[in-house]
Order: sequence, then C-alpha cells, then structure tokens
Amino acid sequence: MDFEYSIYLTRAQNELNLSSMIIKISDDKKLQISTFGMKEDTYYSAAISHAYYCIFYAAKAYLLLKGIKTEPPEEHKKTFDAFSNLVGQGIIDVELLMIYKNIFVKADALLSIFEIEKGKRGKFTYKRIPQANQEPAQESIKNAQFFYKNMFGLCEKTIEDEKRKKTEER
Repeated sequence: MDFEYSIYLTRAQNELNLSSMIIKISDDKKLQISTFGMKEDTYYSAAISHAYYCIFYAAKAYLLLKGIKTEPPEEHKKTFDAFSNLVGQGIIDVELLMIYKNIFVKADALLSIFEIEKGKRGKFTYKRIPQANQEPAQESIKNAQFFYKNMFGLCEKTIEDEKRKKTEER
C-alpha cells in the first residue's frame, strides 16, 4: 500500500507540473514557434484537465492510505464520492486540524475544489475554444496546488501515525 499511494502522489505532482508547463507554452508564442516549430495556439483546456488529474490522483493517494481503493468503472465518481464521505464524517477536518493546529483549511474547501475542477474538466475540455480558457486554467492550477499541498500533508500524517502505532505495539 505504501508504494501504491506514493505512485499516486508522484503522478499528482507530475500532472501539476505538466499543467504549469502547458500554461507557459500557451502564453509564450515565440517558444511555440522557435522550439516546437508550430503555429501560435493555446492549450489552456489541457492545463485545466491536467490540474484536475493532480487533484484526482492526490485524492486517490489519501483514500488508499485510508484503506479505500477506487477502480473503474466510474472511477472518478467513486473517488469523489469516497472523498465526500470522509468529509461528511468529519475525518478530514480532524486530520487537517492536527496538521495545522487550527483549521486554516476546512475539508469542505478541498471538497469544493475537487467538485469544481471535476466539472471544469468536462466543461472546458470539450465545450470551449482553448483561447477562452486562460483565466479558468490559471485558477485550476492554483486550486490543484492548494489541494495537492493539503493531501500531501494528510498522507504524510497518516504514514507517521501508522509508524507510531507500530512502534507502540512493539
């Protein structure tokens, strides 16, 4: 389980990095022409999609550490529903409190980000021209950074708690 959750966190970081690179490429027309030999274009919808996948994989990592594994079919829905369930039970708020000592971040804020970005992935990937997506793409990256940071912290705390339990049992 430790290995699999770390793969999801690594994938989440990779998706976040890629979404940032896509924004830079979209914003730099000279780079598009000189480095890639392509005509000027934008790829903001792809940045939104990859920012969402950062959130998705970070949530999957945390859920896995909680003993919840989501798989196809409807893996995205199952992941969102499982995450929502932990928020509804107050589990994530309590763990965030332990990390920050006072609640700077409420689990509802993370759930809201997950829900918004899940919706944006469909809306902006399939229903708009890429040039219109610059502002939503920048917002998606900020949301993904915030979500990833907090999920990473919760994963670290969960691993530390498990190690502490094992040490106490000996």
